[in-house]
Amino acid sequence: MVKSWATFGVDLHVDVTRTGSGLRKGLTDALRAAVRGGRLAPGTRLPSSRSLAADLGIARNTVADAYADLVAEGWLTARQGSGTRVAERAVVAPASAPPRPRTPGGPAYDLVPGTPDLASFPRAEWLKASRRALTAAPYDALGYGDPRGRVELRTALAGYLARARGVRADPERILICSGFAHGLMLLGAVLRQRGAGALAMESYGLDVHWNLVERAGLRSVTLPFDELGTRTEELTGGGLGGSRGKGGGPGGVRAVLLTPAHQFPMGVPLHPDRRAAVVDWARRTGELILEDDYDGEFRYDRQPVGALQGLDPDHVVYMGTASKALAPGLRLGWLVLPPGLAAEVTAAKGDADWSCGVLDQLTLAEFITSGAYDRHVRASRLRYRRRRDHLVSALAAHAPSVTATGIAAGFHAVLQLPPGTEQSVVRSAVWQGLAVHGLTRYRHPSATAPPLDALVVGYGTPTDSGWPGALEALIRALP
Repeated sequence: MVKSWATFGVDLHVDVTRTGSGLRKGLTDALRAAVRGGRLAPGTRLPSSRSLAADLGIARNTVADAYADLVAEGWLTARQGSGTRVAERAVVAPASAPPRPRTPGGPAYDLVPGTPDLASFPRAEWLKASRRALTAAPYDALGYGDPRGRVELRTALAGYLARARGVRADPERILICSGFAHGLMLLGAVLRQRGAGALAMESYGLDVHWNLVERAGLRSVTLPFDELGTRTEELTGGGLGGSRGKGGGPGGVRAVLLTPAHQFPMGVPLHPDRRAAVVDWARRTGELILEDDYDGEFRYDRQPVGALQGLDPDHVVYMGTASKALAPGLRLGWLVLPPGLAAEVTAAKGDADWSCGVLDQLTLAEFITSGAYDRHVRASRLRYRRRRDHLVSALAAHAPSVTATGIAAGFHAVLQLPPGTEQSVVRSAVWQGLAVHGLTRYRHPSATAPPLDALVVGYGTPTDSGWPGALEALIRALP
């Protein structure tokens, strides 16, 4: 006999089988199966015994006895005034057994780099800034607007970037975009229109960026990497393995994309001599440097590395976002453009600012000018430094053969592994319920140097409560 009922605004369904053991056992078994299988979630309030009995056409005592059996077993709870509910419970593995990966719902822990601790997003301060910004916004702020973005945000960014990153910025040459990828798409389109055939890139990076460059009609030409960072001297002469093309650079290279403050994922700042060399290349050839200021605000054991743009604003495009300091879901980024490029990139974006929400722009402007942005960055810097220190201490105690590099800034680390072990360690991490990437994932397909065995550990990704468990799972996975 299959019956369903609707009580307390929730449709519930049980399959009550009439057996020789009677209705009581059939109802008890059906409810227990619904709870065990997850169809009745913890905290769900069940119908009263009177209502359920009426819906199923059985005696009220049968329902009451079934409820009592499940309360005694711990599946349900019954309290005066609260009714009968599905009990809260946690499934705990035996202490001797390692946690198994949660394949249906994803890993238990996430150490994939690139995302900050989203639980630390300053919701209360953001709401206050949003209210203030919306109250002060002029009526025309809610229109289609300037394709460069709201002037309030461009002005706030000009002041902040000059103060915190050494960027020489004019609000008239700042363009708001919906994240780094959007900015790279716009720049790729403009470079292609200018006749570029290729964009020089670092040999380690993100495949999404390589793909965007290819879709813009440009080849991605990689630069070698060593302990001093990306080898920018390869831009001069024939070092890129191609003749000087119509773009002016080797093989038609008209620009180079770099992460000079904190190379992703290797974590090495570009050596001062190479910073000077790449700026000199841009000045001599008239080409462009696209500077991805990755993790530029997060440093621990070194002096701040200023933006490359400050050395030559006429040949460097500064690219920044709110994704690491606040949250990638805001979809807010910015380009500080050279005077000779600003009009072309603005035209590529379109006649109106259709890609970036006005209210978030106004809120971020208020968040910066009120000092809340600085306070949040300082608090985040302290949180990530503590986690970095926990990671280093745990490695020294439990995995001394594994060396952490690139940890003077940012919120990820490269853990160097014994040769030939990267894939086995990644598989071990999966078994521990841990999402983590090997360094091979970030190596450009055309890179010529021998691959390195390492893990790229995003220690900024977990919440504060999840970080200890993630660190323990990582240590168990390491050789």
